[in-house]
Amino acid sequence: MDIFGIYMTNENEEKAKKMSAYMKDHFLFLGIQKPERTKISKEFLKEKKKECEIDWEFVLACYDRLEREFHYLAIDYLIGNKAKLRDDDIHTIEGLIKRHSWWDSTDTLNNLIAYLCERNPKLKEIIRIWMDCDNIWLRRVSILFQLKYKAKTDTEFLKIAIVHNLNSDEFFINKAIGWALREYSKTNQEWVRAFINEHSLSPLSVREASKYL
Repeated sequence: MDIFGIYMTNENEEKAKKMSAYMKDHFLFLGIQKPERTKISKEFLKEKKKECEIDWEFVLACYDRLEREFHYLAIDYLIGNKAKLRDDDIHTIEGLIKRHSWWDSTDTLNNLIAYLCERNPKLKEIIRIWMDCDNIWLRRVSILFQLKYKAKTDTEFLKIAIVHNLNSDEFFINKAIGWALREYSKTNQEWVRAFINEHSLSPLSVREASKYL
């Protein structure tokens, strides 16, 4: 099945302009919205799931395209096949986070990092390096990858990740700090309340973190 060709034949210029505007014109779009995209790719992804290994050639081919829908296709494919990921695939996913970067792709790829690190906690040593790197999206993942860990959250790691990014004036970092704390407050309000009191957070982070306190 020529999924690339199928996507191209479903291009909608009017929708593409609106979708691009929503994403601050960072990307070109074909104009295929998520419900239609899901319908178009369903059979293709179903067949790909029968394969024994991750088809990284396909993933990278998607990322070589400029249109955002192809990046979404690659990510949907990876999410559906995450059980096939190997530990060293974290480096390839790191590369994807750094390509065509924005919050939508980063936050979805974050789910794959979360899966790998929960399966093998030793991989957190790689994430520890991301806390201080120049790439804001990797730093965002270092803060957010435990988002759904609940009681399994490594609070010491979360604390270090946030503290390493406290002086950032980057919206997406401060938003991530607040989001991570807000989510963990559903599990441990006292820990989050104490953390907020003991550290100088941005107003945005405090506002986000305090939602359920």
